[in-house]
Amino acid sequence: MEDNNPPPTKPRVVCCIGDIHGYTTKLQNLWSNLESCINPSDFETALVIFLGDYCDRGPETSKVLDFLIALPSKYPKQSHVFLCGNHDFAFGAFLGVLPSPPDGSEFCETWKEYEMNEEREGWYKGESFENMHLQGRRWAGNHTVKFNAVKGIDYKGSIYDAAPTFESYGVPHGSADLMKVVTDEHKKFLANLVWIHEEDDVTIKTEEGIKRCKLIAVHAGLEKNKPVEQQIKTLKAKDTRIPKVAPLSGRKDVWEIPQELTKTPTIIVSGHHAKLHIEGLRLIIDQGGGFEDQPVAAIVLPSLEIVRDTDHLVK
Repeated sequence: MEDNNPPPTKPRVVCCIGDIHGYTTKLQNLWSNLESCINPSDFETALVIFLGDYCDRGPETSKVLDFLIALPSKYPKQSHVFLCGNHDFAFGAFLGVLPSPPDGSEFCETWKEYEMNEEREGWYKGESFENMHLQGRRWAGNHTVKFNAVKGIDYKGSIYDAAPTFESYGVPHGSADLMKVVTDEHKKFLANLVWIHEEDDVTIKTEEGIKRCKLIAVHAGLEKNKPVEQQIKTLKAKDTRIPKVAPLSGRKDVWEIPQELTKTPTIIVSGHHAKLHIEGLRLIIDQGGGFEDQPVAAIVLPSLEIVRDTDHLVK
């Protein structure tokens, strides 16, 4: 008797790449390692999700953006998703490429809640600051406290460690000239970053075997005590009225999967936290690549294989 059932579809490979933070050599090495360890036909058609934070800390933000922008033409059969991280949001805010607040309010409205921090964080007061989003002013500011006690290192210019980004474009930290020298191509890339990405059918290896799940990719995570649909709506709309977007910049409040998403299997994948954390369907892929001596990491689905720029892989 003839079997008319089609063979099961091979799961699509999904690569989720953690925070890069201006380290183009790390990015190039990681990309080579992904090419080495994934079957060529699978890599050629992979979904590649970059989890955000392309700028700051490392010395070559401009070259990192060049690399990312070139990927769709070099790998036309792949799908590429570029999430917005909190650092990218702030970079875009300084350059003036964020969408206007949907209610017609001014960006200066975002300052009010945090004005008590203005002096300590040394918010930017130069050209075009009058209607700049809070995070743009913080990003280009000069932090009055020079040592970051939490991280045990000096701040690089601002609370965002943005000085290397300015320098990668050939201008000093805090200079309004950055608005002129960043290319239109780079501005367009930053303007088009998505705040959240959803996939309906992603395969993942679990203790119970292979599962097909929904996947939500967001830089930091989803807030556990707010309705998920409302959060997704706000993130898709890129609501810039919000002074601090928790799913891009939160910590403990976005670490876990919200309870309502545990009813149907949903992977939440993020970077941001300077941690490599895999617990059930919660994937946090950021091994601290923004620090010179730490690797940039990626996770490959469905296998859950961790790949780093420092791995020595042979083709």
